[in-house]
Amino acid sequence: MSRFSNSRAPIFIVLTVILMACAAIRSRGQDNPPAKERPRRVMPAENEPQDVVKIDTDLVAVDIVATDPKGRLVRNLKREDFKLFEDGVEEPIASFNVEKIAGTPRPVAIVFALDLSGSMTAEEIDRVADAMREFSRQLAEHPAVFSVMTFGMHVKTLQALTSDRDKLERAFGRLGHEPNGLSTHAYDAVDDAVRMLARHAPLTREHQLVKRAVVVITDGFPVGDVVSPETVIERANAADTSVYVVTMPSYSQVLTSVKLTPLPTPLDVSGLVEKTGGRSIYANTGDLGALFRAIAEEVSSAYVLGFYPRPEKRKDGKFHTIRIEGPQGLILRQSRPGYEARKQ
Repeated sequence: MSRFSNSRAPIFIVLTVILMACAAIRSRGQDNPPAKERPRRVMPAENEPQDVVKIDTDLVAVDIVATDPKGRLVRNLKREDFKLFEDGVEEPIASFNVEKIAGTPRPVAIVFALDLSGSMTAEEIDRVADAMREFSRQLAEHPAVFSVMTFGMHVKTLQALTSDRDKLERAFGRLGHEPNGLSTHAYDAVDDAVRMLARHAPLTREHQLVKRAVVVITDGFPVGDVVSPETVIERANAADTSVYVVTMPSYSQVLTSVKLTPLPTPLDVSGLVEKTGGRSIYANTGDLGALFRAIAEEVSSAYVLGFYPRPEKRKDGKFHTIRIEGPQGLILRQSRPGYEARKQ
């Protein structure tokens, strides 16, 4: 019996994880028929309250994070280092912003969304709360607003967007007392976060474009969502919002003993991170603070490129692709693959 266990246990562990992923995907599809999905409207209607500032509706902006082959941020690029293509045709770059303009740090709007579905341990929740504090401190010099949400069976906003550090601290303190749930409404949580940013985080502040981001802390297995991944991605792109996912050790450490690279979670496979210009990170049992500080640095370090679409494309109601090229050897991540023009 011991010989059988030693030789085949790693295989069974991997198969178990794969089956868990498949079960999560099947459960989401069975419990939530397409008819229940939320309307596919991204921005608030004209008669809904909103704080979105629209200074130039024709300018299309895209965030770019540049790293070298070792994953280090590259901050010294200039406008002439980039080329921008719309539908495969190069277009002039009309605006170019970096982290700081005339010494002023870039404004940011961040929503933290924490998975309390039951797979997160009390110790992990405490560590995550400390890491989120580190994240907010890393951006102390930036004009910044933060929100804190939890999700499990339901999505709950503990703190709406605020710059008040005392309110934020009280929200962090409540995390350990929030009830758990059996489902993991991760996509619904991101959807609610994007909607909040679209309504209450202005696109511009003090003549700078605001960086919007959702930081999701989860086990990576969405279950029971009403909204589809495709809809969330569409809304995030329309709202210029990047999604960062931190997958906790409660998922990834199961493979540590067999020394395998963690398998992609269903959240990764959906393309939520890749298609919004965010980043997927697998946490280990080490210091989460350093990890969250690195994410905060990346969030505030993007280049912002803007261009004016050709007049015939601005109101044709079609989706147009955007592709950014940079210096050879660098890795570029852009916040969205394109834009949907307004219907005239």
